[in-house]
Amino acid sequence: MKTIQALRGTRDILPDETPLWQWVETTARDLLQRAAYREIRPPMFEQTQLFERGIGEATDVVGKEMYTFEDRGGRSLTLRPEITAGLVRAVNEHKLTAQGSVLRLWHVGPAFRYERPQAGRQRQFHQLDVELLGSRDPRADVEVIAIATTLLQTLGLKSLTMDLNSVGNGDDRQRYRDALVDFLTPHKADLDVDSQNRLTTNPLRILDSKDTKTQEIVQAAPSLLDFLSPDSQQHFDQVQQYLTDLGIAYNLNPRLVRGLDYYTHTAFEIQSADLGAQATVCGGGRYDGLIAQLGGADTPAIGWAIGLERLTLLLKQLAVEPSTAMDVYIVSRGEATAGKALQVAQALRQAGLAVEMDLSGSAFGKQFKRADRSGAVLCVILGEAEAEQGTVQLKWLTSGEQSEVSQTSLTQAADELVQKVRQAQQAT
Repeated sequence: MKTIQALRGTRDILPDETPLWQWVETTARDLLQRAAYREIRPPMFEQTQLFERGIGEATDVVGKEMYTFEDRGGRSLTLRPEITAGLVRAVNEHKLTAQGSVLRLWHVGPAFRYERPQAGRQRQFHQLDVELLGSRDPRADVEVIAIATTLLQTLGLKSLTMDLNSVGNGDDRQRYRDALVDFLTPHKADLDVDSQNRLTTNPLRILDSKDTKTQEIVQAAPSLLDFLSPDSQQHFDQVQQYLTDLGIAYNLNPRLVRGLDYYTHTAFEIQSADLGAQATVCGGGRYDGLIAQLGGADTPAIGWAIGLERLTLLLKQLAVEPSTAMDVYIVSRGEATAGKALQVAQALRQAGLAVEMDLSGSAFGKQFKRADRSGAVLCVILGEAEAEQGTVQLKWLTSGEQSEVSQTSLTQAADELVQKVRQAQQAT
């Protein structure tokens, strides 16, 4: 019988990889908690109209990439293609924002898009999502950008650059859209097919087309920055000044529009050159109209998302590997030692040590080899003689020193043993 395999565009994150993912998530959680962000966990599927209204029916995400299905009740449901729309739905439904209040939220989890799988991009992918709702202050824009930058640097990425733009408000974009269409229409026949279609549905998306000939044409297109209203320009100027004050470098990129319709004002992408070529690891911006558009109060907001597949790929290339070593490895042999080994393992784990108990029943020599490979600094040895005498042998794998103690004293003085283990780890 043929073995069933994972679907194309999905992949198993195996035990050798999960420590890296856990470390990224723990690092992010600690940083976000220090910055007063709280976790929210919305569902992974929603009513289809949420994404059609929120993301925009003319976007590639809604038009080509969503996993949409009809449930047994005849309702159209969609696996979330991104996280922000569902998060905003939850905020509206549960009335989490109040007039004048600021809400800081984060979420990590999978999203789904039907697109061509490639390195760092899957049909089921994972995002870390950060949102700040309730403030129009340019400092909110800079706060979320600074958190993203700090997180990526803390994780070990160094060759980071940031592209920054303002897409203005709705009126700004409409004026620019008209000017862009006027400019591109005479060149329509020379645009790629997707861009030709976007000319009437979503012309701003033509700016980030990957087609070489289209890119040559848009280089001479009007700049969105020339169409900002005085208020939009003032907001953008303040964002740039605050970034400069924090020492966060950026490149002005008037072609940066992001792929979703709900963006307003500040838009940004953070790239890493650590793979030898620019790769976007974080993207986001303002979406001041989305909450009202989805039925809530008029509430400004800004946020970003980091794709964890691409981020962990970068970290692997940089050989960033969190330690998965055990503190203690327990070696035992013989029926009389089985229960005692369990008791020792339980006591040491409760004391806060990472303990692996060998369950192979193989000869001591093979068990000792596995103890060395585990990365533990201490090996606890239980043989027939130790079981009979009520003792254990302690072998410090870093120095080779070995001693015998009673099983009772080992479990009763577990806290003292923890200190000795930590000292041995520091010494190495």
